[in-house]
Amino acid sequence: MEFGYSIAGFFVGAIVGLTGVGGGSLMTPLLVLLFGIHPAVAVGTDLLYAALTKAGGALVHGRNQAVDWRIVTGLGSGSVPAAALTLWWLSTHSSSAYGSASIISGTLGIALVLTACALLFRKKLQAVAERPGIREWRERNLRMLTVGTGAILGVLVTISSVGAGALGTAALVFLYPRLSAVRIVGSDIAHAVPLTLVAGLGHWWLGNVDWALLGALLIGSLPGIAIGSQVAARLPERFLRPLLATMLFGIGGKLSLNLLG
Repeated sequence: MEFGYSIAGFFVGAIVGLTGVGGGSLMTPLLVLLFGIHPAVAVGTDLLYAALTKAGGALVHGRNQAVDWRIVTGLGSGSVPAAALTLWWLSTHSSSAYGSASIISGTLGIALVLTACALLFRKKLQAVAERPGIREWRERNLRMLTVGTGAILGVLVTISSVGAGALGTAALVFLYPRLSAVRIVGSDIAHAVPLTLVAGLGHWWLGNVDWALLGALLIGSLPGIAIGSQVAARLPERFLRPLLATMLFGIGGKLSLNLLG
């Protein structure tokens, strides 16, 4: 079975290398739907997987001065406390709400649909942010909006392991539309490291991390990311992102139905 996990890691790693997104958005539902892993264990394991894989990217972006630490601090001021509070809530409700796979899967499904929307409408979101009236309101409340965005991401990521990538990037595009793309990506990755690490360690404390699974995923994903990154230069992004978004819509819709079940 470990070989199957490594193949899954390679597949997700290749998607990440091709598109720059899709880690948690694909890894967690893949573990749940394909391998039948309990959603809580899939989420906890994927959070530590994300913390480890994103740490290298954050280091590179930091060395290249492609991280706005003011933004990272603002997001973290909201996300890390929110993650801690969510973990506390999960620990007190583990026998009821969070113990139900339908709640976890449903939340994951909603996060995937939101991620798909972020992939499809990122440029439109950037245009909306620059409209008169919205721009002034955004600039007046920028600090509060940044912290609030971090808090929302903290809750969503802790419950579903999804949101620190495409959703975080989309939020930064709206809040900081004039920031360069590389600094938006670098800041988002740098913020994701402490968030996923805190949330992942919290899930480990709750007993929701499979270390053998984590190792197998890492073995497969690292070469997948490298190969996907090489192929990405030869494939048009306008084809890849809609394809990924369509996939996430389908998976997210299926998982969201668990909230109605």
